[in-house]
Amino acid sequence: MALETWLIKVKTAISSGFDTVKSSPKSKLLLSSSSMKKKKKSHVGVLAFEIAGIMSKLLHLWQALSDKNIVRLRNESISLEGVHKIVSNDESFLLGLACAELAENIRLVAKSVSRLSKRCEDYNLRSFDRLFEVFADSGHDPFSWVLSVKDLEARNKKMDRYVTVSATLYKEIEELTVLENGLRKALQCNVDQNESTKEQKIIDLQQKVIWQRQEVKYLKERSLWSRTFDAVVSMLARPIFTILARIKLVFGINHGYPSYLPRSLSASATVHPTENPNTCSFVSGPLMKSPNLHEQKKVDLVSNGFFESNSKLLKPPQTTLGAAALALHYANLIIIMEKMIKSPQLVGVDARDDLYAMLPRSIRSSLRARLKGVGFSASDPALAGEWRTALGRILGWLSPLAHNMIKWQSERSFEQQNQVPKTNVLLLQTLYFANKQKTEAAITELLVGLNYIWRFEREMTAKALFDCANFNGSQLFNFQNSS
Repeated sequence: MALETWLIKVKTAISSGFDTVKSSPKSKLLLSSSSMKKKKKSHVGVLAFEIAGIMSKLLHLWQALSDKNIVRLRNESISLEGVHKIVSNDESFLLGLACAELAENIRLVAKSVSRLSKRCEDYNLRSFDRLFEVFADSGHDPFSWVLSVKDLEARNKKMDRYVTVSATLYKEIEELTVLENGLRKALQCNVDQNESTKEQKIIDLQQKVIWQRQEVKYLKERSLWSRTFDAVVSMLARPIFTILARIKLVFGINHGYPSYLPRSLSASATVHPTENPNTCSFVSGPLMKSPNLHEQKKVDLVSNGFFESNSKLLKPPQTTLGAAALALHYANLIIIMEKMIKSPQLVGVDARDDLYAMLPRSIRSSLRARLKGVGFSASDPALAGEWRTALGRILGWLSPLAHNMIKWQSERSFEQQNQVPKTNVLLLQTLYFANKQKTEAAITELLVGLNYIWRFEREMTAKALFDCANFNGSQLFNFQNSS
């Protein structure tokens, strides 16, 4: 009995020992593995390049709201002749469109940050989307994420450095991929050559790969790659809040503004406090100049929320090219006509037919009506000169909107989404909100004029060739008679 008891104790001890040996290191290993995974997960890794793109967009948006660009918006952008002719001459409406588009831009950036915030450990950062929406609708900033201009400028410099390092890292990773592929091919190559030469080549490539890996590792440590989601989202959240506060301040929207954001924009556009400390306007002409529009915007903000009301404003009316999905097509059409008008003598019959094929039914109908009764002869130099002058005037105000439409679209295409806009072109400066009927009337006028000067150039060319042929024939006849 004692022996059995002793054997049971020994068996239990051995079993316990094995359990300790088996479970303890394993549990430590699992714990270590789990913590490593958690640590790895908390780093942004390859998402660094997407985050660098977000930072670039924030830098661009802040620049677009600088004193210089706001003054340019008021004095130049909304004063374009083409904008007044076919979009609107209501300054308050145009500035409302500018405000709505800038607000939509920051909303889209915030949406990208919101996806990143879901991977944060900090609860407040995980709630970024809710906090941002509350701030947009009410101005409530519980964690003081709105920065002073001085603090934001310092943060912008830091983000700019991260953007630069991320771009360098991307290039170095591509270079590493090229080197590794080269090494792999060299190892698999069976081409007959001097063994020592091949071996030396492989050694050189291996050394380059090692150096390149070290460079990539160094850049990863310096860049966003090795930063945690908490650190990155915290870095992005504050500029987003500050930019939205700046938009509200610049365009005189309610919900207040931090006292440390500057009120003064410039001598020609100065924000100053009104009787209501939660509103602001421009001394030399408020951005939201129309009281009715301003009151309506306040009502919309209360009933629909800040971003929802701005999204409604960006929806093009039924009478516009944007609603008809023709803005980009007409922009291309205008640019093609611009080239033809500049060099009508180079336009062939096929190019003319291709242009006609691009015309929608409505323009074809109006063009036929305009050309009805027009003679086949186009030999009047004075009339051709008048048409050139008239076409130049139309293109002078219509062409900038067409080119802006192409720029705006190309910068926001799917392929360019992660890149930074290179211009400050806004939708109001394009054909998107242009009145369809007025734009088509201008295009029809261009087509009628182009038709005349194209035929004039062909007739003048034909006449010159005919005269040249007659001259050569008479010269030949005189030579034969003299001989």
